[in-house]
Amino acid sequence: MKRGLKAYGAILRLVRKLPQEVRPYYAKYTRENFVNYREMDDGKAGEDEVYHRAYTHAIWVLNKYSVDEDAAADLKKMCSG
Repeated sequence: MKRGLKAYGAILRLVRKLPQEVRPYYAKYTRENFVNYREMDDGKAGEDEVYHRAYTHAIWVLNKYSVDEDAAADLKKMCSG
């Protein structure tokens, strides 16, 4: 759960880099996904896949809005183990 909270915070920090008009949508989307996966324990099988998907999706969104991928360096470290 600790890793999940850190990833959640990192993603919310990335949301702040998006254009203001789309921030509420992505903040809500992030929260909904976090709530869906909050029961996942650290070390549970499939956890790494969830973090990889979170990072991949974050990069896709950053690219969509022309935000530099380097902004997600902290998230990449968290999601890679």
